[in-house]
Amino acid sequence: MKSISIAHSELEDKSNIELIDFYNQATEDYEFWSHDFNMHFGYFRPLKTNILKRDSMLNEMNDQVLKRLQINTQKHRLVDLGCGMGATMRRALSQFKNLIAYGVTISDFQQKKGNELLEGKNGVILKENYNKTSFQSNSFDSAVAIESFCHSGHDKKTIMEAFRVLKSGGRLIIVDAFLKKEVPQLTLGSHFAYKKLCNHFNLEKIEQIQNYELKLKQVGFTDVKIEDISLRVAPSVFHVPFAIVGFMLKKLWQTKSLKRESLHNLKGSFYALLSGLHMKSFGYYIITATK
Repeated sequence: MKSISIAHSELEDKSNIELIDFYNQATEDYEFWSHDFNMHFGYFRPLKTNILKRDSMLNEMNDQVLKRLQINTQKHRLVDLGCGMGATMRRALSQFKNLIAYGVTISDFQQKKGNELLEGKNGVILKENYNKTSFQSNSFDSAVAIESFCHSGHDKKTIMEAFRVLKSGGRLIIVDAFLKKEVPQLTLGSHFAYKKLCNHFNLEKIEQIQNYELKLKQVGFTDVKIEDISLRVAPSVFHVPFAIVGFMLKKLWQTKSLKRESLHNLKGSFYALLSGLHMKSFGYYIITATK
C-alpha cells in the first residue's frame, strides 16, 4: 500500500493508559484462544461450523459481519475500528480482491504484530484512537467494530466518529454484548457479573441495547437493524472455562507465573461466561446501520 502520513491521537486519560497497557501486555495471550488471533467470540452455524473447533466459529463471526456489509465488485474501503491484530481485516482481504482495509488500535503491540501478519496484503493498522481518527470525512465505504466499542462505554462520540468517516450510504456493523435492562434493574447476580466484567476487561460500562439504538439514530444512522445472536454465540462462550484452564497450565509450566494482565484477561473471560448465563439481563448482538 502507499504510505500515508498519520497524526497519532494523544491518549493521556488514565483509563486509556490502563487500557493500552492491558492490551500491550495481554494480547499475545489471545493466540491461545485463536490461532488466527481473533479477539472475539464466535458464531455457530449447524453443519457449517464445528462446535469443537473454536476458530471455525470465530471466523464464521467474521464472515457474518462481512456478509452484512454487502461488498460488491467495485473498489471498497473498509475500516476496522478497534481491530486488534487485524484478524477480521485479513479474513476480508482473503475474500475480496477489490478491498483496501485500514484498522485502528491504541496498542503498540497490536499494531506491530498485526502489520507483520498483514505483510503483502492490501491492509494496514494504524495506532489511533477510534474516538478521534485522522481519516478524512466521508472516506470509507464500510466500518466494523467487533467487541471494541464497549471499551469506550458504548459512548455516543464513538458512533459520531464512525458516522463522520463513512461515505453516504456506507454501512457500520457493530458486534458486541449489551444489557437488556438498565443497571439499577439488574438482579443481584447479574449486577455482580456486570461489575466484575467491566473491571477485568477495562470497560467503562456496557450500554443498554434500546439506549444504544437511540444513540445511533440520534447521530444520523438509518435502517438500524438489531439481531440478538446470543444463542449462536453461546457454543463459543462455553469454550471459556476449558481455554482458561488450558492457558493457565501452559503458562505455569512455561514461566511458573502469570502476568497481572493475563490474570485480568482470564477473570474477565470467566465473568463473560457468567454474564452469558444471565440471559434476561445480557445479550450479544449484531447491529447493522447505514449512513
